[in-house]
Amino acid sequence: MAASPAYSLVATDLDGTLLRGDDTVSEWSRAALARVARAGARHLVVTGRPAPRVRPLLKELGCTGLAVCGQGAQVYDAGAGRLLWSVRLDRELAETALGKIEAEVGQVYAAVDQDGVDGLTLIEPGYRMPHPTLPAVRVGRRDDLWRAPISKVLLRHHTLSDDELATIARGAVDSLATVTMSGPGTVELQPCGVTKAAGLALAAAHLGLAAERAVAFGDMPNDIPMFEWAGHGVAMANAHPELKAVADEVTASNEDDGIAVVLERLFPSP
Repeated sequence: MAASPAYSLVATDLDGTLLRGDDTVSEWSRAALARVARAGARHLVVTGRPAPRVRPLLKELGCTGLAVCGQGAQVYDAGAGRLLWSVRLDRELAETALGKIEAEVGQVYAAVDQDGVDGLTLIEPGYRMPHPTLPAVRVGRRDDLWRAPISKVLLRHHTLSDDELATIARGAVDSLATVTMSGPGTVELQPCGVTKAAGLALAAAHLGLAAERAVAFGDMPNDIPMFEWAGHGVAMANAHPELKAVADEVTASNEDDGIAVVLERLFPSP
């Protein structure tokens, strides 16, 4: 009888991690994830993308289990097509937080992800989507962003780097919201206390899986809480220096199938 694998849960970020630059998953990575499934372990997508923006990819990958979406604000059941758990960002708090940030840095450009399995991504004038392949609806003015419940706010600044904007935003909003940086051009405000780790912990508990038997893959600072929660954290070669600093190991880049490299080692063929 083959020995049980050391890990029963594989948590993967999407952008810059499992996905290549063209938003596809390589055949090698698909084969490695199939190896994980054959070993009896579970694969969970843990992403900043909201559930509506993840559903097509989950379907294409054949995922029918749980996914952690919206930076941990949503736990989505792909098989049932519903949210098991969802946390909203209070819209008045979001407006106040934006005002505090703009008092420090001048004008920022904002977008929101609406709550729910059919929520839209709304962008105000001047905001440019960091992922042009993802659908978004442009609104006429900022007030239109708040017309329905939201899960998070996305921010951009015309001159500040992502690191600079995130640092200033954290100081400005204090306890009004959680500030994360999840990719190039993607600084976000989430409900206070919501992180990928929080959503992953809920999903793992639902499945009866333990943190110490989880291996997590990521590339940006928003993956730090997930690495702190999981038993083993693997940063991609293209990862942000802050994530590499707390990783247990660094693998190849997302373009070079870094996830597959590690999974083939952790889940050897019987």
